[in-house]
Amino acid sequence: MINIEKLQRDLDELPEEAQELLIDFVELLKKRYSSSNQPETSENNIDDWSDFIGCTEAEPDLSKNYKFYLTKETE
Repeated sequence: MINIEKLQRDLDELPEEAQELLIDFVELLKKRYSSSNQPETSENNIDDWSDFIGCTEAEPDLSKNYKFYLTKETE
């Protein structure tokens, strides 16, 4: 069961930019799962996720060295 109060506290601790990203992500999920009657195509997936392109900064070699960065962030 989801603990709504804990989730609310966690959200309140995030910076405003992160909260806005979460709002966008929730809207994306609502859009994706509300149209579950429609067959999913690769074109739909690209359209849905294209809103997130360029919304954050990352290392230029992240696609090749993601394990290094992931390990570095979790230390």
